[in-house]
Formats: sequence, C-alpha cells, structure tokens
Amino acid sequence: MRIACSVIAAMLTGHAVAQADFPSRPVRIIVNFAAGGPSDIVARIISARLTEAWGKSVVVENIAGGGGNIGVERAVKATPDGYTILLSGSSPLVINPSLQDKPSFDTVRDLAPVTLICTIPNLLVIHPAVAAKSVEEFVALAKARPGQFTFASSGSGTATHLGGELFKSSAGVDIRHIPYKGTGLMIPDLIAGRVTLTIAAMATFLPLVRDGRLRAIAVASAKRSSALPDVPTIAEAGYVGVDTSSWQGAWVPAKSPAPLVRRLNQDLHRLLMVPDVRMRFAELGMEPVGNSEQAFARVIQSDLLKWAKVIKAAGVKAE
Repeated sequence: MRIACSVIAAMLTGHAVAQADFPSRPVRIIVNFAAGGPSDIVARIISARLTEAWGKSVVVENIAGGGGNIGVERAVKATPDGYTILLSGSSPLVINPSLQDKPSFDTVRDLAPVTLICTIPNLLVIHPAVAAKSVEEFVALAKARPGQFTFASSGSGTATHLGGELFKSSAGVDIRHIPYKGTGLMIPDLIAGRVTLTIAAMATFLPLVRDGRLRAIAVASAKRSSALPDVPTIAEAGYVGVDTSSWQGAWVPAKSPAPLVRRLNQDLHRLLMVPDVRMRFAELGMEPVGNSEQAFARVIQSDLLKWAKVIKAAGVKAE
C-alpha cells in the first residue's frame, strides 16, 4: 500500500501544469449518498490515495437525501476553486433531471465534468431464504405469489429503481418497490430478509454474496462479470434489455478554471492507472476508466437521452 501511494505521489509531483500550488489546504469530496454505497466506496479509495499524493487531507463528506440531489445541489453552490469535488453515480446526474418538472440543477450547465472514474455492473441479489437459485426459478415463484415479494432501491427514480421496474416489465412479475435513502440504508433489511431483492452495484454487494449473506442469481449487464464468471446475465434467462450498468464520475462546480479541471483530470487519470489501485477496483467488481473531460461529457449527454426515454416509457415519477 505504502509503495503504491509513493508511486502515485512520484507520478503527480513535478507534473508541470497550471495551478501548480494546488492544493494548499484540505480538499472535500462530496458523496451524495449515505456511507456504504458504491459512490462512498469509490470516494474513500480515491481520497486516501490523493491525500498521500498531494500531502493534504482529502475528506469525504456524505450528504444523502433527495435521491442524491441534495449532495449535487451542495456541490453546485460550492466555490469553483477545486476544493470541492462531487463524486457521484450516474443516477442523480443523468436520471433525476428527467424525473422532475423543475429540476434544482442542470447537469450540463451547473457542473464541469472531470472524469469518468469507473463503470460498475449491477447484480440481481435475493435473500438466501428465498427458494430460488436462478432468474427462471424466481420468476416462477413471483408469478405464483403476485405482490408478495419486494425489491429495494436506493431511492425513487434511481438506477436501482429503474432497474427493478425494467426487470418487472421484462419478466412480467408483480413485485412491490421499497425505496430507501441510499444504498447503504437498504442493506440491513436485505440481509434480514425484510425485503426480497435488489438490482444494484456489484461493488457494494459482492462481499455480501461471497460470505453467503445474499445470493446473486444474475448480472444486470450486457455480459458476465469476471468477478463472478459463473453468474449468468438476466438476458441469458430470456429477459433482454435489463442492462442497468452504472458508473461513477467526478465533477467540480461550473466556472471552475479550465486549467484546474485539467489538473484534476490528469491527477485522477494517473491514479487510476496505478496497478494497485486497478487491482482494488477489480476486487470490487469495478472497471476503472479515467477518460478526458470531453469524453466524459459525451457519456453524460448520451445517458441523459437514454434514461429520458426509459423514464417516459415507464411513466416513473420521483416521490
């Protein structure tokens, strides 16, 4: 660990870019969901390594609520000086704007994209007490007992909610939605069996699957994951279109100086290329990316259009 951090520090030190004196004081990373979710996991990996590399504290601040909106709003209003970084999953930035009649922020106008940090496949996990070890078995069970099973989400209108709705529609089952204020908050109820299933980030649920507290019956992505190669995709069970893979990205407030945004992009990109960091992401079922600001902006625009169509077709509204 110490060697890897030294490598990162060496890579960043002496890198001749604008804002060479940055940071001169602690940096804050806003995570817009409760501790324990995928954004929080990624932020704590990043913050620890940047603290070592920069020689200044990089502190994670969890600001949950509003399906991730409250944390985004706080980031939008922050001083555009690089000392506040938003680290968020895709839902609040590319899904929430289509759920609200009067969004409290504009993803494109109010935030400057820094980099796409990683992509994350989602898992369809159920409580082990449920008598199903495959998607086919669960669908048969759910059809025999309509309305008796529940699926948890990290909030109404989030990717976990839409993923559950897509699965319900594709499989033709009646499963009740139970929204929570963040991924971390729904985990105790899933483990206790108070809710039946969720379709959520592998990064969060892989450890729970490995120790037997939850059962993974499918991957909600286009292809199988190398982290769980024996777990089939939902499409393999005959239910196509349930690809809810998510991603994590970094932003700063709009009007942040372009040279500073570039500095943050380059530092994060170099960090994500370090073998030890990439190995840690892989262990969590994540694929590190680290693209340019422009490439990340294109991903955001594409997903804004994609989810707007899904939300309109499903008639989903934020609560």
